[in-house]
Amino acid sequence: MGRVQGKVAFITGAARGQGRAEAIRLAEEGADIIAVDICRDVEGVREFYPGATISDLEETAALVEKLGRRIVTKIADVRDLAALQQAADEGVAELGRLDIVVANAGIFTHQGNTWDLTKTDWQTIIDVNLTGVWATVKATVPHVRAGGRGGSVILTSSNLGIRGSAGTSHYSASKHGVIGLAQSLANELAPESIRVNTVHPTAVRTQMVLNQRTYQLFLPGQGEVQESDALEAFQRTNMLPIDLIEPEDVANAVLFLASDESRYTTGSKHFVEAGYLVRH
Repeated sequence: MGRVQGKVAFITGAARGQGRAEAIRLAEEGADIIAVDICRDVEGVREFYPGATISDLEETAALVEKLGRRIVTKIADVRDLAALQQAADEGVAELGRLDIVVANAGIFTHQGNTWDLTKTDWQTIIDVNLTGVWATVKATVPHVRAGGRGGSVILTSSNLGIRGSAGTSHYSASKHGVIGLAQSLANELAPESIRVNTVHPTAVRTQMVLNQRTYQLFLPGQGEVQESDALEAFQRTNMLPIDLIEPEDVANAVLFLASDESRYTTGSKHFVEAGYLVRH
């Protein structure tokens, strides 16, 4: 216990799923939390899965407080730099410092061949998954630097940040871009002992994955797909005998990268992917 005791973490997409799991896991190990989420549907995504709600964010807050830690919640779209900066400024003013940044917020939308994607399909993914990560960094890193204690910045990429797959060029491009951002930032912040790493999950048991449109990506041309069939398809993509990993599996990886156990780890890719990338 206490692996991040006394530290403060800023987490985007914290209302549910991976973000909530990360907030809880870091709180369990002693961190206070600044939890940020859009708390509404994102245009172009609602047909796949609904966005988080204010009630979801309130539930995250209650779970963190139950652990005896402090939490500041803010509603902000990662595409809105001014809102993110205000969230960071107000959160740090209340909690007194910032040590850990987890740029977790991301979306998965319309799938299709690259030439069939609309400009909106492309731009929405890039704006949230890549530019939103940059905006998170811009809003928070000055606070981490101001502490003079070093720190950790963790950017969520994906298996598809390492290799592409048919029908997901916009998503894959955004997640590849996160790696370039992280490695550049790692070089810039290393002299101040601020580490920057990426996390690469396989498919996670969240609403982003547990929906009919994502099922059809894995089993195309079959119309309505039963969840049991989709889970079998997910398992075939992993080398370990597992269909989906849990949000807590990603949160454990984030905890390691946030803690002093990774004090000499920077510019790295941290995989939680059940062998997806090496399966033959």
